[in-house]
Amino acid sequence: MKAPKPVFKSLRRKRWRQRWSVAAPRMTIRNHLPWPLRAVFIAIVVGLGGAIAMWAYDAGRDFSRFGGAEISTDAATLQEQVLQLEKERDSYRATVDAAESRLNMEKAMRVQLAEQVRTLTAENSKLKEDLVFFDSLLPTASGTAGVEISRMQVSMVDATHARYRVLLIQGGRNVREFNGNYQLVMRFVQNDKDAMITFPKPESAGAYRLSFKHYQRVEGVLDVPPGAIVKSVQIKVLERGAVRAQRSENL
Repeated sequence: MKAPKPVFKSLRRKRWRQRWSVAAPRMTIRNHLPWPLRAVFIAIVVGLGGAIAMWAYDAGRDFSRFGGAEISTDAATLQEQVLQLEKERDSYRATVDAAESRLNMEKAMRVQLAEQVRTLTAENSKLKEDLVFFDSLLPTASGTAGVEISRMQVSMVDATHARYRVLLIQGGRNVREFNGNYQLVMRFVQNDKDAMITFPKPESAGAYRLSFKHYQRVEGVLDVPPGAIVKSVQIKVLERGAVRAQRSENL
């Protein structure tokens, strides 16, 4: 029994809407290629890939063969340059070391020469003093006999010490050995007052003994009271308590 036409049309319309609406089932489109053509296509692709691989391999071998030779040549050239630079460096280093050694030797010689100059200057000054001494000694050989103070020097070492140097001579013919002692009198100003100190002190009297025939040098350092200003130093040559000679040096 056939359905009425209106019902059939309604079913067709419903199916058509379901196929073309959003809720319609998904469609898959496949390209149906026969397997013989597919096999031929795969064989062509594999052949082309193999040909490209062989070409790349041969090109790489050629490049490595020719490029490797050039690299080896460049490496040998660079190695020669390195060796040459090392030789030049060693030569320059040897030159610098030699120059530095000569400079150090010159510095050492300069220091040594400066020391020799200072030593010779001191010896020259001493010889001059000896010459002055003998010049002053010769005239008294034929003069009056007795002890004389030929030269006296006094200088401040620092604020609390004064150094003295004295040259004693004895002239005349057939001179005898002189035995005695000497005293020093230091005059100074301290706290705006004049004062004086006599040396030696009792405990150091032995250091002020004199014993000579023709000449004798005496020297020493005197202690200056703190804050004192030394004005003069006087020396007295004594024999058995009697003054045989005296001299004063002002500062």
